[in-house]
Amino acid sequence: MKRFVHVLALLPFTLPVGMAGQIASTNGVPTMTEIGGQKIVTLSRTATSTTKPEFTSVTVLPGRGMEILQITANFPGKGNVNLLASPELAEAKKMLDVDDTENGDLGYRLGSAFLVPYPNRIRGKLSADGKTLTTEWQGHAITLPANNIGGKPGAERHAMHGLILKSKTDSVDVDKVPGGEEVSGVIHPGDFGGHWLSKTQIVVTIRLTAEAVDAIVEARNVGTEPEPMAIAWHPYFNLPSGDRAQARLRVPASAVAEVDNYDNVFPTGKIVKVEGTRFDLRGAGGVPLGKEFFDDNWSRLEWANKAATVQVIDPAARYGVGIEGLSPEIKAIQVYAPPSKQFVAVEHQYNFGDPFGKEWGETDTGMVTLKPGQATKWHVRLHVFVP
Repeated sequence: MKRFVHVLALLPFTLPVGMAGQIASTNGVPTMTEIGGQKIVTLSRTATSTTKPEFTSVTVLPGRGMEILQITANFPGKGNVNLLASPELAEAKKMLDVDDTENGDLGYRLGSAFLVPYPNRIRGKLSADGKTLTTEWQGHAITLPANNIGGKPGAERHAMHGLILKSKTDSVDVDKVPGGEEVSGVIHPGDFGGHWLSKTQIVVTIRLTAEAVDAIVEARNVGTEPEPMAIAWHPYFNLPSGDRAQARLRVPASAVAEVDNYDNVFPTGKIVKVEGTRFDLRGAGGVPLGKEFFDDNWSRLEWANKAATVQVIDPAARYGVGIEGLSPEIKAIQVYAPPSKQFVAVEHQYNFGDPFGKEWGETDTGMVTLKPGQATKWHVRLHVFVP
């Protein structure tokens, strides 16, 4: 039976219905009802296996473009483990409701934000006030918020990670599915505040079962003009042991995009083979992260059983997560893994960085063209395992 969104159980305790958007408490323990002006939704189930890990909860923020704040899984002998490197609710609320930018940029610095109609960086001609930039697609000008910049002198301001980071979600509902629950919500961004070439409708569905968490994003052109479209997410996968050097990463790709540096992280337009380099992460069981820094875009993906599967493995914690890209439109995987942090961000996305950039020449950069009435669907599935 489908039910419209309520405040669901927020593990490990139940949320009271209090003042909207405020921090309440139960026996002195802080709880939360809203972030982004809409009620938090948590899908949950009780683990039943004593021998293998199972997913137990997904916490979703409809007030922030259906962003996933946290995912938990029960590992026998350990209890619930957080899959995402994400703050507790009170800190998350402060980040997103108090400290955030006009564009919602703190949304992609925790949990897992959905990135539509483009992930990654886009360059262009900067406006006089530095607030917007203009690029071009098939002869049409596109003006975007110039919402990001590197930290070093001479860094170039650019657009970053889409236009739904602060979007409200309409028609949010929760439904039972065999072995779990799912939440779906419709976002009506229109022309993304005048930044895009047509009008778009987005449907986000997140499904929780013991064996998997599925995240599905469908974007449909509901306007009158063709438009470019790309979809991704930005999940920070936790390393529970805290020992980053021994954690392992497997990326099934034979090529990587060359970038100018790790401050701008702008592509040069060259795609290079990973064989014989530090970017070759195809080995069974992955490659230890050690002290390597990555903020790179892999391509020429290797598909097995109709999936491009990245693995993040923490042997010291006897913990592993498989991230399956299931949509054939996924052409690239961005990985962000700084040595000082206990996470690996793994972003299955349609496109290369700066997909409208002249540096690519005639290269297909992965953007999908949607004619009026057409839709595209991005689908990623998570599994957990003991390595």
